Amino acid sequence: MRCKILVVFLLWLLGATQALAEARIALIIGNGDYHSVGKLPNPPNDAKLMAKTLSAIGFEVTLVSEGSFSDMRSAISAFGARLRESGKDTTGLFYYAGHGVQSFGRNYLLPVDATLTNAADISLVAIEADSVLQQMRSAGNTTNIVILDACRNNPFKKVLDLGDNGLAEMNAPAGTFLAYATGPGQTAADGTGSDSPFTLALASEIQKPGQSLEEVFKEVRRTVRKDTGNMQTPWDTSSLSADFFFVPVKALSSEEQAEQQLWDALATSNDPMQISLFLKAYPDSAHSGEARALLKTLLEAMVSPDPTPGKSTASPETPAPSAEEMAAFDEARLAGTREAYEAFIKQFPASVLVEAANQEIVVLPKSEPVASADKGLSVVPDVAVEPDDPAAYDNLSVAFDTPLVVGPAELVGHTLDELISEGTPLYPPFEGLPDEVWKGQKCTSCHQWTRDILCDQAKVLLGLSGETAQRSLAIKHPLGTPFKLTLRAWAKGGCG
Repeated sequence: MRCKILVVFLLWLLGATQALAEARIALIIGNGDYHSVGKLPNPPNDAKLMAKTLSAIGFEVTLVSEGSFSDMRSAISAFGARLRESGKDTTGLFYYAGHGVQSFGRNYLLPVDATLTNAADISLVAIEADSVLQQMRSAGNTTNIVILDACRNNPFKKVLDLGDNGLAEMNAPAGTFLAYATGPGQTAADGTGSDSPFTLALASEIQKPGQSLEEVFKEVRRTVRKDTGNMQTPWDTSSLSADFFFVPVKALSSEEQAEQQLWDALATSNDPMQISLFLKAYPDSAHSGEARALLKTLLEAMVSPDPTPGKSTASPETPAPSAEEMAAFDEARLAGTREAYEAFIKQFPASVLVEAANQEIVVLPKSEPVASADKGLSVVPDVAVEPDDPAAYDNLSVAFDTPLVVGPAELVGHTLDELISEGTPLYPPFEGLPDEVWKGQKCTSCHQWTRDILCDQAKVLLGLSGETAQRSLAIKHPLGTPFKLTLRAWAKGGCG
């Protein structure tokens, strides 16, 4: 039988974020191969598990397995000396798994060579638990942790004056957190595996970043109750005045902060292109799973009249939208107006995306046309267009394989064919995208552009007017607003 595990935390931190930068020293002892009393199969395994877990989170660990009285006494003394050498900012942790008994309110840890015929001799053959605390007090360090998995039934059945119900409750001095695997005076089960339910739960929880000490043991309590069918309830008491974290939350680097900010902005996006670019920019992101799920939902929604996420009502026979339809629909969606969707429907009346376009039209107000003195395509005042007079594009003759003669220097002298195959973006596809993802990249890495697809987009632009046209031009394009004006002129001439 197992019994309550006592965890004593003597805590005083300068700050939770400093914890991992300070020294962390642990002594782990696991006794099970007893010479004169019943053997315990789990404690050596529990000790190894705790040693491995604590090493992984930054503790300098000394492991003593099957310790004799001399081994334990020497190890505890060396542990105290190591704490004193390391300074007061050091965190000290002591873990013991094995037999433990109580006598007259004092708790004792049994070495593997312990023999006893009279309770008066207990201090001569066993280690008093308070001796560990005395070593820690002598070091004067700010944070000390003692974990005692030493609370089983009394192994010395014939020795009077030894408690038969585990360890006695210990007082919690200031800055101390005490936790037991079960209530004081009760025993806890070994469990059916090679480790105790309490140690398994504790080893799991202390590895989780950002959990305070209280949160760790709250989760341990839930887990142990569940795993033991509510037969065992860990118990704790505290006099802490500061927070302690086994694993503080890792501070984000500047790149990680940029990634997080970008995802926060896109998490509620309805733009598959933006989600795709996020995945390209951060393929190993912690949010990549969420991003892929969102992208799948958005793509399904584009072919499904059912607004339920992840559910498509398109029949197996319904053809998927073509690349041309997707490109034109994307342009209409970016414009976000009734007129844009109506232009899409006019261009692709048989598209499976018509249903989605009609749904958008229902909820969108009809825009009023905006007068333009030159009868050309007007632009919002804050959109930078080169040359300054957008009317220059009204009667412009544009051919797919003829160099452009109007526009910024980056476009003039290049053909549309060259721009969509060899051109590089002038602006990020959407705000917040890291420069290394789009700068110097070919436009084909972001768009499946062909002459026909580009013509479909150009026709959508040509079909826009008034406020709808203004909104479309206000949406940033990787090749700039002049490129949109050029496409409109190209469509006006029949995409020749």
